[in-house]
Amino acid sequence: MRYRTVGGQRVSAVGLGAMPLSIEGRPDEARAMATVHAALDAGVTLLDTADSYHLPGDEPGHNERLVARALATYGGDTADVLVTTKGGRGRPADGSWTVTGSPRHLKSAAEASLKRLGVEAIGLYQLHKPDPAVPFEESVGALRDLLDEGKIRHAGISNTDVGQIRRAHALLGDRLVSVQNRYSPAVRDSEPELRLCAELGLAFLPWSPLGGISRSSLDGPSPEDAGHSTGPGDSTLPGHGTGLDAFHAVARERGVSPQQVCLAWLLARSPVVVPIPGASRPGTIRDSAGAADLELTPEEVARLEVEAGVGS
Repeated sequence: MRYRTVGGQRVSAVGLGAMPLSIEGRPDEARAMATVHAALDAGVTLLDTADSYHLPGDEPGHNERLVARALATYGGDTADVLVTTKGGRGRPADGSWTVTGSPRHLKSAAEASLKRLGVEAIGLYQLHKPDPAVPFEESVGALRDLLDEGKIRHAGISNTDVGQIRRAHALLGDRLVSVQNRYSPAVRDSEPELRLCAELGLAFLPWSPLGGISRSSLDGPSPEDAGHSTGPGDSTLPGHGTGLDAFHAVARERGVSPQQVCLAWLLARSPVVVPIPGASRPGTIRDSAGAADLELTPEEVARLEVEAGVGS
């Protein structure tokens, strides 16, 4: 396992996005716990959750409680595990994703997350998404207050643009340690944000990092694909192609999964990148974790970047 840093803490180069363990299509409790334990066995030391990762209309915090139970029942050492959670979104009964970024809500949400995780201070707490109805500085100000009160150790922001990252950094300084945006070979809207994170020394945590990779015109459905989460909204179908066939071709040449190639490519993009692929089966997170040890050649990276359209 290779390592990277988030806020000065060493973490595995590949984390686990725990969301699929709690939302629609989630596995049963036993398999969910086994998936987290498999991640820990594979050397994963960054677990990503949020208070809104639950079924529509349910009480917030299902995923946080699950992660806390998995850590408590794990037989090995978890002292180096960084749990990052997020606040500011909700999931009402209609299945939508709401946004609430008022300082009052964020502070209350952080307090509740603290209790569910069973920790004295949350290792990394992130604003899940800017609320257009609330001045951004007010939402980030709530993170600053939580830092000052010792309830969170580090702060991050998610689903933000370059201007918002700069504004948050101006308010929080080096206590802002991460940005969590959607980023994958198929969705590279956050290229400017990634470059800014590298400039400021912020960890960049791509969510939905496998978008577009789980299906290719080279491959039909596979049991492995069924456990890999490409993120909300991924509707790529088997046999329809994705325009990213080079990732599958390199995978065949290397004898690994296309998901491993995708994650290895993301790691090659910048030393601040820490992908957080979702998983709902032990085998898939073990496969994803293996990407940390897969070093692509410069020729392979160039080949993949041409297909992904980097620099175009």
